[in-house]
Amino acid sequence: MVPNPPKSYKYRNITVSGKIATGTTTLAKNLQQILGWEYINAGAIQRAWDREHGVDENARGAMLRPDDHERKMEAMAKKILVEKEHMIYEAWLSGFVARDISSVLRVLLVCSDAAVRIDRSANRDNVTIEEAKEFIRIREEENIRKWKKIYGNHDFWNPKYFNLVIDTYSSGQMETLGKVLDKLGYRNHS
Repeated sequence: MVPNPPKSYKYRNITVSGKIATGTTTLAKNLQQILGWEYINAGAIQRAWDREHGVDENARGAMLRPDDHERKMEAMAKKILVEKEHMIYEAWLSGFVARDISSVLRVLLVCSDAAVRIDRSANRDNVTIEEAKEFIRIREEENIRKWKKIYGNHDFWNPKYFNLVIDTYSSGQMETLGKVLDKLGYRNHS
């Protein structure tokens, strides 16, 4: 497929946000494949930092990282989203960080069935259902606590911060991709 000429897009960049196992990476990779845009996965950057510092991200969340590191990650995201174009930036807080940047399509993925998220996490990480439940609980609680300490008492996934909210429990991969491409103003040209 040939990407649209840039002038036909309604937004310069896309953020993909969501909690664990809502489908953010799948969506971001699908967007990259269709659009040919650069893709940044903040989670991969964090995991590299964690490995370098001997941290098991699945066992713990952002609490093990210094506040300064978290602030640098968010400042980097904002700088990229303001200064560059044709970027897909996937991160838990990317939509929140970009909430005041009108040229960014901010997509939030949710999954209204917690059991589906747990199953997705168990399959992806090759762990038991009980381990997946615990990983999700610990990481989400710690990350939210850390981010509220740094950024204030926000609901980081409040739909008001996003242009598009999709429930991946009822929307499959291709339907989710189509919704985002429609919102972007993508038209497939042969």
